[in-house]
Amino acid sequence: MESDYDELDRRLVHALQIDGRAPFSTLAEVLGVSDRTIARRYARLRSAGAVRVLGGVDPAALGATLWFLRVRCAPAASLPVAEALARRPDTSWVSLTSGGTEITCVARTESEADSEALLLAKLPRTPRVEAVTAHCVLHAFYGDPDNLVGKLGSLDAEAIGRLRPPPMPHRPGPVRLDDGDRKLLALLAADGRAGFEQLAAATGWSATTVRRRMTELREHGLLHLDIDVDWRMFGVSARTLLWLSVAPAHLEEAGRTLAGHPEVAFAAATTGPANLYASVVCTNQRELYRYLTTRVAALPAITHLETAPVIRTVKQAANQT
Repeated sequence: MESDYDELDRRLVHALQIDGRAPFSTLAEVLGVSDRTIARRYARLRSAGAVRVLGGVDPAALGATLWFLRVRCAPAASLPVAEALARRPDTSWVSLTSGGTEITCVARTESEADSEALLLAKLPRTPRVEAVTAHCVLHAFYGDPDNLVGKLGSLDAEAIGRLRPPPMPHRPGPVRLDDGDRKLLALLAADGRAGFEQLAAATGWSATTVRRRMTELREHGLLHLDIDVDWRMFGVSARTLLWLSVAPAHLEEAGRTLAGHPEVAFAAATTGPANLYASVVCTNQRELYRYLTTRVAALPAITHLETAPVIRTVKQAANQT
C-alpha cells in the first residue's frame, strides 16, 4: 500500500530511475540525507520487492524481435500456462487478463526459426491453449529505457539535472557478444547495481575491463538501466492493457500523443488489426474510466478500442540474455 512508503522512498526511486547506478553518496547529497540512510532505505525497498534496478537489453541491437502474445486458455489452465511462460528466459510481463481466461506476455525471439518454434509449434500445441495471437512490435513510443516513474516522481528540475548522467555518444555498427558479455548482462539483469568487482568475478575480466565494456554496450544502445517498481508506492495499482486500432495515416501522431499521457507506462505500434498497444496504470477503476473517456477519446482516428484489465502479474522484467 502507498501508506507503507514515504516521500523519501518515492524520491529515492525517482532518483534511481534517472541514474540506477548513482553512488549512495550522490543520491544522499541530492536528496539531502545521509549515505547511511540511503543505503538502508534502498536495502529495505529492494528486499521487500518494492524496487529493483536492472540492466535491460534492446532486442533490436541484437537483431531480435519482440512480440506481444495473447494466449486464450480454459480458465483452469490459465495460471499453469502463465507460470510455464514465466519460466522461459525469453519472456517478460506475463499477466492474466480478461477475467483470467487470457494470458498476455512479451516474448523475444532471436531468429525466424525461434519465432516459428514458439508461435507455430510450442504454444498452439500446449494442452488447453485454445488460441494464440501474436503482435510484432514495430516501434516503441514510450518504454525501455523510459519509465513511468519519470512521470510520477516528485524530484524537481534541479535535482534531476544533478542526477542525470551526461549523454553518451552513439557508437554505430553491429554488436557481437561473447561468453563474458553474456555473463555480464545476466548479472546486470538480476542486479543493475552490482559492483564492478562482483561483475569482474563473474566474467573473469578486470574491473577496468568491465567498466569499459559496459560503456561500450551502452554506447551501442544495447544496454540500458531500468527499474521494476511496486506502483502502489505512487498511489496507482490498476494496470490495464489497451489494444487500439488507428488509421495508418494517424498512427504516428496517436502513438506520440499516447506516450505523453501520465498514465502510460508503455506504448508501441504493432502488427495486427489492433496496431497500437499501451499499458496504462491508474489509481482505480473510476480513474481508468475518466482516462478512457477523456485522453483516449481525444486521440485521432481511433476506430476500435479493447481494454484488458490485468488481474495478476506473474512475471515482470525478464533475464534479457
